Amino acid sequence: MRRRVCPEPTTNNATAHAGAIDSLRGFVRETQSARAAFSQVVLDRAGQTRQQASGTMVFSRPGKFRWTYEKPYEQLIVADGKQLTLFDKDLNQVTIRKLQAALPSGPASILFGSNDFEREFAVSDAGERDGLEWVRAKPRASDTTFERIEIGFRDGLPGAMLLVDNFGQSTRLTFSKVDAVVACGGATETSALEGLKADGFKSVINLRLATEQGANI
Repeated sequence: MRRRVCPEPTTNNATAHAGAIDSLRGFVRETQSARAAFSQVVLDRAGQTRQQASGTMVFSRPGKFRWTYEKPYEQLIVADGKQLTLFDKDLNQVTIRKLQAALPSGPASILFGSNDFEREFAVSDAGERDGLEWVRAKPRASDTTFERIEIGFRDGLPGAMLLVDNFGQSTRLTFSKVDAVVACGGATETSALEGLKADGFKSVINLRLATEQGANI
């Protein structure tokens, strides 16, 4: 978080909160990998809680991450830079998507993507609240499933995120134990599917195009 000492009375609002956008740009540019714990709350249009979850995440830029839901159900989302794989323990199911189709204009493209995220998002200041400096990002594309993303920064690292979809539902994430001094590598390769079968998974849903390399598994 960028702190100001003895602010001048004439400082305008845009200048006062410019640090939030700088924090986002600096985070994407300088933080190549990190890990954190998170708690997640999903609210409907009326602000009623519909779902709560918690877990951990780790990422290595660009496009490699491991997002683990631990409570109230176990679910794992991993990306190796080429494909995104979702492991659902309760459904005993694996879902595979092409990473390029999953990242553009989504929250993962900001947190885990490259530093050209402003090609996909219009970024603006969202003020200060809850001890965080907030940035608002709206997708430039018109065919996305959500309206906006807001990210709150403290000391240059994300402390919270708000995702509002086109139906008014919002997902609030709070990050804790953020550690940017960590190295991590890739996630799941297609060759790992035999191991998944041995672990008891009985079905694999592959959402890649038939013409894509590795689609015939």
